[in-house]
Amino acid sequence: MDIFQIAADHNARNVPTALCTIIRSSGSVPRRAGSKMLIGANGQIIAGTIGGGEMESRVIKLAQQSIRDGEIRNGKYQLADPSSGDPGVCGGEVEVFIEPMLTTPTLAIIGAGHVGRALVYLAKWAGFRVVVLDDRAELCTPELCPGADEYLPGVLADTLKKLALTPQTYVAMLTRGYPIDVGILPMLLQSEVAYIGVIGSQRRWITAVKALREQGITDADLAHVNAPIGIEIAAETPEEIAVSIMAEVIQRRREKKN
Repeated sequence: MDIFQIAADHNARNVPTALCTIIRSSGSVPRRAGSKMLIGANGQIIAGTIGGGEMESRVIKLAQQSIRDGEIRNGKYQLADPSSGDPGVCGGEVEVFIEPMLTTPTLAIIGAGHVGRALVYLAKWAGFRVVVLDDRAELCTPELCPGADEYLPGVLADTLKKLALTPQTYVAMLTRGYPIDVGILPMLLQSEVAYIGVIGSQRRWITAVKALREQGITDADLAHVNAPIGIEIAAETPEEIAVSIMAEVIQRRREKKN
């Protein structure tokens, strides 16, 4: 299987990668133009090499940054004088093009109630991969909450561990009470998800914040949470609330790209 097929296989499994290609080389270098390497979000070399050593290590770090922010990068390296910061002594020059191979963004909907069911439809229509989680297994089914790509019923602290929480993940917490939010928000705040929104009134969120601070969650961490969730459009019905949530998720996604 060649490196492009491997990248396509990871993309099909919703696993982000970055393809690193030497686009220019001169002088004495370990690998020439056209050499490729595929990197995972954790920095693992999935396939290929561009020469090893310190230069490859630096490219891997850039590749991880590209996976996190979705930005293309170019790395230019002289391999001459390590005492001046060069990543080698071969004597040549290398330029590496780093392209993030990003997956379809995922919207994780925690809570399969009325709003959650409406949000599944809108998120799929907007091009998101949708995962539904709920500790009420009887609600977290294709029959009662149709249209999602994956269903994770069970204890939320456990089912969240089965979900890839990446910079391409957006989380809508549509839970039935603040104790549930307090139980799982610390885990989400330790991840790299692009968005966390929590449903409920201002009073409910103030109560949750107090409990979270008692757990050691800082105000800087809490600033990453959008609560109450959604853009203010005076929404009342579950469908209208889903529209306001989806609008905020799309806004965050587009801001992240610009």
